[in-house]
Amino acid sequence: MTRQRLSEPASRQALILSLCLLFASGSLFAQKSGWQPSPGHTQTPIWAGTAPDAQFGPPANTETVPEAGEVDNVSRPTITVYSPNGKNTGAAVIVFPGGGYFVLAIDLEGTEVCDWLTSKGITCVLLKYRVPNTGPHWDGRCKCQVNPKAPMALEDAQRTVGLVRFHAAEYHVDPHKIGVLGFSAGGHLVTDISTHFDKRAYPPVDAADKVSCRPDFAVALYPGHLWLSAYKKLELNPDVPVTRRTPPTFLLQAENDPVDSVNNSLVYYIALKNAGVPVEMHLYAEGKHAFGLRRTKFPITRWPSLVETWLATIRMIPEQDGR
Repeated sequence: MTRQRLSEPASRQALILSLCLLFASGSLFAQKSGWQPSPGHTQTPIWAGTAPDAQFGPPANTETVPEAGEVDNVSRPTITVYSPNGKNTGAAVIVFPGGGYFVLAIDLEGTEVCDWLTSKGITCVLLKYRVPNTGPHWDGRCKCQVNPKAPMALEDAQRTVGLVRFHAAEYHVDPHKIGVLGFSAGGHLVTDISTHFDKRAYPPVDAADKVSCRPDFAVALYPGHLWLSAYKKLELNPDVPVTRRTPPTFLLQAENDPVDSVNNSLVYYIALKNAGVPVEMHLYAEGKHAFGLRRTKFPITRWPSLVETWLATIRMIPEQDGR
């Protein structure tokens, strides 16, 4: 009896301690893990050590998932490679989710895009680039658009294109068929790397930074930060210097987009056309913003088939049957 009375409290204390340790470890794991890709896919850091111009300070990982399908406070950028289902066309697309350079719409404008691309025989590389405030963004304090002290999102994009090209054989892709695709702020990032590829925005760190980071093609969907609305003129943002070496580009936007004016696509199209860059643009009366690949009643959401046809036209993928 005495032994039993002594063992019950001891067992209870041990159980409580075990539960505390379990919840504590679970909490720590949740804080460390942040966003994770679906089973069978692995995130790979794009920087071996601390990323250049790190804004959060090592070694803290502050990444959070504020709500389903989003990720914020990315301090350790990664890529996740999604291989094609079935036949491999050899083409690869690096995807930049949107989110205003504040968060990343990692599902709507990320993983769902990879599902579509891989079904078409295209390797998808999802870039979880650093946010917030790593590209041009709206500052509520001054009520104006500001540029970051260092172009961290561009650094991540340049690094990623170089890495994919350097590891092309490993990823089973053609090093001459590597493109970029992005939405909203990610669409701006598409134009940013399309016009800033001659020189890295960071000191080179290894052999991957010695290969070209110029995309072979670019797809910008409802892009922002290309038209400086404050000047009321239909002029391209001078921070996006289009030249004849800017890659062939596909543009798509709705004229009733309430977030990023259709003028963003218009000014970029004009600059590309004037520079002699092959460009295809599709404008629709309705569709608004941030529809991703999710079908609605509006024709604009059928854009994936337009991109497929365009990719075949510029000989990045084979022509589809029946077209």
